[in-house]
Amino acid sequence: MSIFETLESEVRSYSRGWPVVFDRAQGSWLYSEDGKAYLDFFAGAGALNYGHNNPVLKKALIDYISRDGVTHALDMFTVAKRDFLQTLNDVVLKPREMEYKVIFPGPGGANAVEAALKLARKVTGKESVINFTNAFHGMTLGALSVTGNSLKRGGAGIPLVHATPMPYDKYFDGAYPDFLYFERLLEDSGSGLNEPAAVIVETVQGEGGINAARLEWLKGLSELCQRHGILLILDDVQMGCGRTGPFFSFEEAGIKPDMICLSKSIGGYGLPLAITLIRPDLDVWSPGEHNGTFRGINPAFVTAAEALRTYWRDDELEKATKAKGERVGEVFAELVNRYPDANLIAKGRGLARGLEFATGEVAGKVCAAAFDRGLLMETSGPDGEVVKLLPALTTTEEEIEQGLSIIKDSVDAVLGR
Repeated sequence: MSIFETLESEVRSYSRGWPVVFDRAQGSWLYSEDGKAYLDFFAGAGALNYGHNNPVLKKALIDYISRDGVTHALDMFTVAKRDFLQTLNDVVLKPREMEYKVIFPGPGGANAVEAALKLARKVTGKESVINFTNAFHGMTLGALSVTGNSLKRGGAGIPLVHATPMPYDKYFDGAYPDFLYFERLLEDSGSGLNEPAAVIVETVQGEGGINAARLEWLKGLSELCQRHGILLILDDVQMGCGRTGPFFSFEEAGIKPDMICLSKSIGGYGLPLAITLIRPDLDVWSPGEHNGTFRGINPAFVTAAEALRTYWRDDELEKATKAKGERVGEVFAELVNRYPDANLIAKGRGLARGLEFATGEVAGKVCAAAFDRGLLMETSGPDGEVVKLLPALTTTEEEIEQGLSIIKDSVDAVLGR
C-alpha cells in the first residue's frame, strides 16, 4: 500500500480505518485483493442503496455504453436524460402529487445544496439562512456555512457567514417547547436575527450522529416556515431514495418542502448524480446562471431511471427497509439494556441506524473490532461517538443478522462482557 501513503494526500479518511486494498464488490460485500470478504454496512456513505454492482442496473449501464450512448453532455438534451426525467415524474413525483422542476447542479450533494442556497437568496433577495445544530450539508463554502461540525467548518479558512444555527429536535432533551427560541427571535424586532431567506434541514442527521427528528417536529418546522414566509430546503442527500423507508425521508411527516436536495443513491449505481427539486414558481434562473461541467452524466441517468423503475413502482422495498430497520433497532436496544452502565443510546429510523457510546474512542474501537471480524461500518457525531449503520436496502435478512452478530461480538469485546 506504499503508493497510497507516498502519493495520496493526508486528507484521506476511510482508508485509515479499513487498511486493505479492495478489488471487487457485489451486493452487500466488498472483497480485498487477497480475497477476504467484508460485509458492507457503509454502502458508500449512502450512495449504494441498491448494493454494489446491482445486476439489473449493471445490465442497463453496460447496454448503454455498448451502443455508444452519450456519456458527457453538459445540459444538452439526450435520450438518457429524457428517460430519467420522465421516469422520475411518472414513478416518484406524480404518484405523490408533487410538482417540482429539476435542476441538474453538478455531480455531488454539495452541488445540490449550493444550488438551493443560491436560488433561495435570488428568489427572496435575502442573505441569511437558518441551519441546525449538528447539521452536515457538504464541504463547499456555502454548504459548510450551514454545517455544524467545527473541524469541517475550520477547514474553510475564512469566516462562514450569512447562516444562523438553531437547535435541532431534542437538542435540549425536551426542556423547552419546539421552536421556542427560533420563533421568539423571528418575532422580536430587537433580536438581531436577519430575516432569513430559507431554512435548510435534514430529517435524520447522518454525519451529525444519526439524530432522527420526530415527524411532528418536521411538520411544526414546515408550518413555522409557512407562517413567516421562509423557504424550506430539505436536504435528502443521504436519507432520501428509500433510506428511511419511503422514497423521500419526509413523506411520513406530510410536508412538501419548497426545495429538495438529492444525490448519493439517486444515481442508483454509485455513479455521480445530484438534483435539486424546486417549486415551479421558484424557477427564476437566467440561462447559465448556475451550471457545471458534469451536470449531465448520462450513464448515471440510465442507472437512476432503471433503479426507479425496478424498486419504486410498488412499496415492497419500503416495507422491507422498515422491517430490517426495526430488527436493527431491536438488537441495538438489547445492547443498551445489556450494558446499563455504558450509557448507550440507540438511534435512527429505517436503515439509518446508530448506537451512541460515551466517547468517540469507544465507538472507534467497536468499529475496529467489527472490521477485524469482516464488517465495515463508520462512526459519526460531533466526536465520532456514534457507530453508524447504512447497509444497502437490498441487504438480505440473513446478511442483516450476520452483521448484527458481528456488532454484538464487537461491542462485547470492547465493553468487556
